[in-house]
Amino acid sequence: VQLQASGGGLVEAGGSLRLSCAASGTIYSNDYVGWFRRAPGKEREFVAMIKWRSSATRYTDTVKGRFTISRDAAKNTVDLQMNSLIAEDTAIYYCEVDKDPDYTINFTPSEENFEYWGQGTQVTVSS
Repeated sequence: VQLQASGGGLVEAGGSLRLSCAASGTIYSNDYVGWFRRAPGKEREFVAMIKWRSSATRYTDTVKGRFTISRDAAKNTVDLQMNSLIAEDTAIYYCEVDKDPDYTINFTPSEENFEYWGQGTQVTVSS
């Protein structure tokens, strides 16, 4: 699976951005597609993920109520709608795929759980 993230940019605090992840290759029903981010000087952290078949979702606490992950099976894309952005959301955002995971959607994964990722897209929030 190859992944291409897009939609990043510079936005003022309180603004919105919509990231999109286009996947080439097959995403199977049990796969998870997730978004991670890496802020300057920090480790890559989990943001959100969606189960391909059921569209069940999971978010990290810091983005709940502000970010929404969704998928379009016909287009093989996963979007991340980000609202009420804050400076702490500034990071490079990566979309990643975990093939046939052995954990439920209620588990918060780490980067090591995901086998495929794209090149990332920069999000900068000015305060």
